[in-house]
Amino acid sequence: MVDAAVAEARDSLSNEVDTRAVPRSRWRELLATRASAIFLLDVLLFIVFTVLSSHGVFASLADVKALLLAGTEALLLAVGLSLMLGAGIFDLSLGANLVLSSVVGAKIINALAITGPNGTATHVGVAALAGVGGALATGALFGLVNGSLIAYARINSLIATLGTLGIGMGIAYVVTNGSDVAGLPTPLQQSFGLRTVGPIPLPALVALAVAAVAWLSVRFTRFGTRTLAIGSSRVAASRAGIRVTRYIVALAALAGTFAGIAGFIDISHYGSTVVNGHANDALNAVTAAVIGGTLLEGGRVSIPGAVWGTALAVILQGGLVVIGVSSYYQLMAVGGALILAVGLDRFTVQRREQG
Repeated sequence: MVDAAVAEARDSLSNEVDTRAVPRSRWRELLATRASAIFLLDVLLFIVFTVLSSHGVFASLADVKALLLAGTEALLLAVGLSLMLGAGIFDLSLGANLVLSSVVGAKIINALAITGPNGTATHVGVAALAGVGGALATGALFGLVNGSLIAYARINSLIATLGTLGIGMGIAYVVTNGSDVAGLPTPLQQSFGLRTVGPIPLPALVALAVAAVAWLSVRFTRFGTRTLAIGSSRVAASRAGIRVTRYIVALAALAGTFAGIAGFIDISHYGSTVVNGHANDALNAVTAAVIGGTLLEGGRVSIPGAVWGTALAVILQGGLVVIGVSSYYQLMAVGGALILAVGLDRFTVQRREQG
């Protein structure tokens, strides 16, 4: 049966540490997971940068809100990539997808929102809803193309998405003539992009809700266990009756949809597109996912780890800015963290195989 074939995949959700030798309490197991370790590192870094910043400005409410907003889009991309990695496939084009989705959404909003002679925009609600729909549809279609190239054309996911990255960015540049789409209605920022619920930005709540749904699907649904089964062994999953190609296409389309959400959040936050501001999105997404415990080879996904991995990258980048470190060193720090995380995974796997 399919369920029997994928039962082992569900175990990978909790097997970030080997607990066969000695029984341990639930709390000790939780604290031993990669996600918990990254969470503690986040707390430590936050304290360090707060101490090093002038008058503890890093811990101010304004800075915390800025960090949450900065991590919103990165988290959406990291969650989508984590699900794809769970099935053993990769996506280098998430940043391009975000940019193209934001361009389409911005164009639709500007076309439908009517600005009067006094500068007041009307029909903003309808325009915003249409813009959301356009951004999500673009993201999903982009992901669908990626999934079809990987699953049906059998092109390696790295090569396929590297190609669509160039195509997606090229289309975005052609549509915008290489410049940002500006002049979006200010109520878009006021009612969503910069709006807060208590101390938490509304876009950040949206991203956290997406992450929660993704975690529930991975942890408790057949979709999640079959995704992990595909990542563990695509051939075995196919023999067990899982429609591997459909799952791969669905996962790519889902990750694309998350990129579309991030694209709409981008324009609602800044009031315009940021065509040239997402060159490192794929690096940040894979760093967050892998640092959090998701395996590059597939078969294991940690959505909580992706959340704390995203927080780590954001805290690291924001903290280095606050203490006056050049942005060049920020890129080096994120890249080094990715290499360290992958090396740690390899070491852990070798230890388990030897033990």
